[in-house]
Amino acid sequence: MDVLFGSIDVRDLLSTQDLEPTSPLSAPDLRLLIDRLNLRSLHIKQNALSYLSSHHSHFSHLLSLSSLTFSKTLDLSSDLSSLLSLLSDTSPLDVDIRHLASQISSKRSELEERKEALRLVRCISALIGRLESAREDLRGGMLIEAAAAVRDLKKAFGVSGSDHEEEDATLPPVFRLLHAEWMECFDEVQDVLARIMENAVTFEPENGRVRVKLRLTVGEIKSVELRTVLMAMDIVGVLDYGLAKVADSMIKHVMIPTVRNGLGVGFVEELNRDSQQKDEAILSLILSPNYQVEYSNGATIFSRLLQVTKFIYKSICFSNGTWMQCFGRLTWPRISELVISEYLSKAVPDDSIKIAELQNVVKLTTEFETALKEMMFISATDRKDDKLSTFAQNVEVHFASRKKKEILAKARNLLLQREFVLSLENLRKGPNFYSHGVTGNASDYAVDLLFQPERCLVSKAASQLMELVHQTLQGIRLSSTRVAMEFYHAARDALLLYEAIVPVKYCSDFPNGVKEHAVFVDIPPRFHQMAEEILQKQIKLVIFSLNEAIDGADGFQNTHQMQQYESAKFSLDQVVFILEKVHIVWEPLLLPSTYKRIMCKILDSVFSRITKDLLLLDDMAAEETLQLQRLIHITLESLSSLFESLVADAKENEKFSDSYIWIQLEKLLPSLRKLRKLADLLDMPLKSITASWESGQLVSCGFTPFEMENFVKAIFTDSPLRKECLWRIGKANS
Repeated sequence: MDVLFGSIDVRDLLSTQDLEPTSPLSAPDLRLLIDRLNLRSLHIKQNALSYLSSHHSHFSHLLSLSSLTFSKTLDLSSDLSSLLSLLSDTSPLDVDIRHLASQISSKRSELEERKEALRLVRCISALIGRLESAREDLRGGMLIEAAAAVRDLKKAFGVSGSDHEEEDATLPPVFRLLHAEWMECFDEVQDVLARIMENAVTFEPENGRVRVKLRLTVGEIKSVELRTVLMAMDIVGVLDYGLAKVADSMIKHVMIPTVRNGLGVGFVEELNRDSQQKDEAILSLILSPNYQVEYSNGATIFSRLLQVTKFIYKSICFSNGTWMQCFGRLTWPRISELVISEYLSKAVPDDSIKIAELQNVVKLTTEFETALKEMMFISATDRKDDKLSTFAQNVEVHFASRKKKEILAKARNLLLQREFVLSLENLRKGPNFYSHGVTGNASDYAVDLLFQPERCLVSKAASQLMELVHQTLQGIRLSSTRVAMEFYHAARDALLLYEAIVPVKYCSDFPNGVKEHAVFVDIPPRFHQMAEEILQKQIKLVIFSLNEAIDGADGFQNTHQMQQYESAKFSLDQVVFILEKVHIVWEPLLLPSTYKRIMCKILDSVFSRITKDLLLLDDMAAEETLQLQRLIHITLESLSSLFESLVADAKENEKFSDSYIWIQLEKLLPSLRKLRKLADLLDMPLKSITASWESGQLVSCGFTPFEMENFVKAIFTDSPLRKECLWRIGKANS
């Protein structure tokens, strides 16, 4: 009614239409308004009753439907309450249902397990069947099919390339049985293929022939092609095994006679008249008269070896690169050693002037290896296979090595001749003989002293030895750097032989008048002083280079960042490289005591500098401390060989990490002990640092209170525990 009332305009019910909206109504107007509203209300009621009367059937259907729905809702509520009451009771029926459900689940699981077991049995049966099929294929001459089956079954059985016995020990019994079955089948295939290969390539040393049967029959296997055998060996992965005997016989009966005896090579292929197919290939060796392995016939040696290699490439490996590489791996090490020992080493000249003439040998060896690479007999990328050209290109080193041996052999012979007795006749010539510049009556073995304005007599052997040294040193002027260095060492070693042998063995042979005067004790101090000055200059240069390398680490700051860490690691790698280079160069040349003294000095300088830079760091992150610790450990491990060279009395069975060696090293290098302790401090708790300081352990390692205070402040944040630690460290200064 409010809506109806709101839709009525009051002014429409009044007789006066020009009534102002804000003006009050008069009493007659109000009565008129009330009457008209009553009439309007009666009209609305009549309309409503009329609508209900006309739609009586619809309203009756809706009311009956609502009543029926309400009744069904009450019935459903009652049934649900009964069901809930039944389920809430612990009745035997509930227990039976649950027990039955559990049995159903168990039976289903058991059924699934049996199905899985059945599938496994079927799978194993199928695999064993495939193995038997592979054996049948092998006996029937279907070599490729048999090899492919063995290869595929290797993956199916999970067989790896490692030791099968160790692998089988960790497997279930059924898999061990399968592995054993596969291994038995594999061995059978391998042996059959190797036996066929051995029958296919036969050697006739008495006739100088190698006969290759391109098609053959072995046992039950009829008319099998050699190419098929190689393909099967390649598939199953036994090329090395199958070609091993052939390769060994090829070295023994073909390669060695070709190089040593100068056997020529002939190659013939024989055709089957019926099928016009090649059934055999024959390599014939023909003895060359008056043959000698000399420098001039190098081209002949390489040419004949290439002919043999081409025969192998074409008739045995059928131009297959993989098979040829395998054959090359089995034979090239021995072939190269044979050529070096029988030809190249003999081509090394006796005179340095003739070294330049060996360029033809270098050219021949390079061309020979290039031809082998084209046939894939040797690797085109692996420099280890370039043995012949490498030897030929390093002929200077071989020449120098030979000359060094000859020089030392001559020096040894001179020293063993015992001709070190001075002539008494020359000693009686009086003091004028020893005056500087007098040479009229001088002996052939009178020489001017280098460091004294006098002359003296030397023995014949000593004079010849020095002449040998002088000739060796003169040869340096016309030699390359590598040859000159070998000559230098040869001259030095000859003098060291004199030093080691003559004073001990021949001093008693000096005449009585000479024994008390034949001393050289005044000369060594001068040489020692000169050598020490040069050595100190070298030490300064090395330390300068090491400090430059450490400067590249930029104070080891921010090593928790990858770029900074790699920069610091590179700098320390440079340090290790320089130290190892010094170690390699100086250890063989210097006396052990001198080497030990200067290396300790250099290492002490390096470790002190690294420790100083690390202790100057401030505000280090947790990751940064671990990275610094890692850098220290890596650096020390990289110097293991250098450390071992300093500890001469270390036992041979002592490992580098043993405490014995570290104790010996820390006695020699106090800075090493401090650096190792700093590595421990980088991940040590604050309480442990405090305890180590109060126990005096850190002081004994060389740490000062100032260094420890800065270190603690750099790693640990401000806390009562840090304040206490700093207070305890600071007490040492008070």
